[in-house]
Amino acid sequence: MELRVLRYFLMAAREENITKAAELLHITQPTLSRQLIHLEEELGTKLFTRSSHRIQLTEDGMLLRHKAQELIQLADKLEKEFQQGQEEISGNIAIGSGETNGVQFLADIIRQFQETYPLVQYDMYTASADDIKEKLDQGLLDIGLLTEPVDISKYNFIRLKEKERWGILVREDDALAEKEVIRPEDLLDVPVFLARRTLVRNELEGWFGDIYDQIRVAGTYNLINNAAVMAEKKVGVVFCFQLQNRFDGLKYIPLYPPVETGAVLVWKKSQIASRAVRQFLRFVKEYRDITPEASM
Repeated sequence: MELRVLRYFLMAAREENITKAAELLHITQPTLSRQLIHLEEELGTKLFTRSSHRIQLTEDGMLLRHKAQELIQLADKLEKEFQQGQEEISGNIAIGSGETNGVQFLADIIRQFQETYPLVQYDMYTASADDIKEKLDQGLLDIGLLTEPVDISKYNFIRLKEKERWGILVREDDALAEKEVIRPEDLLDVPVFLARRTLVRNELEGWFGDIYDQIRVAGTYNLINNAAVMAEKKVGVVFCFQLQNRFDGLKYIPLYPPVETGAVLVWKKSQIASRAVRQFLRFVKEYRDITPEASM
């Protein structure tokens, strides 16, 4: 199975039309059709259902699309690394991050790193901690910025000094918005949205204590933007960090007793990092002067 053919397959899957896909790939329609048929024969399955004007992925085709996208992304990343100049550090650093104020620190690091290594580029990927860890394990990301609590036993890490404080996001015209802090009893009979990750939910359950069983959990979320809409539409209040970005019509109120969590930069122990990634991690350690808990 060739990467070139997988690129053909992905283009055809995206366009759902052989003729248009062939035009975009700068090959003839018969050539593309033949390559896709050979791919189906090689895999022993049908990847498309075909009609006179349209093609659609089968269930096996959708599975291949997911895997092919990962393979192509990894191949492109590897190619960029080998294209780096030998004399000066260049290339690409793929960084995954959750929605955390630690991104402010990361941006400061990148800005200063740019001054010395202007040829390095950055792919920023925003997702949940579990998604970021999966892509780190697959080699699709070089570094992850994760909020704790999180299992980082498989990774080298640098723990950041800054802490995130938990609170709720609520409409400004809600009765709760008049409070300076939120106590567990304030949320009795109030629908709430919690973070999806189990470790985080366990920590918040501990904050509620004995009254957790009386709390109305309206749902869970993994990224704050969509959850903020739930607060805006009065579906429920949302547990979150105090982020730099503000949402119109919504107010953040901290929890009391306070619940704080840290953040860590992580990377795979077994992965051979590119020169750009290695230099970036050294730069982070020098910038923050964090050495006891970090390993390279």
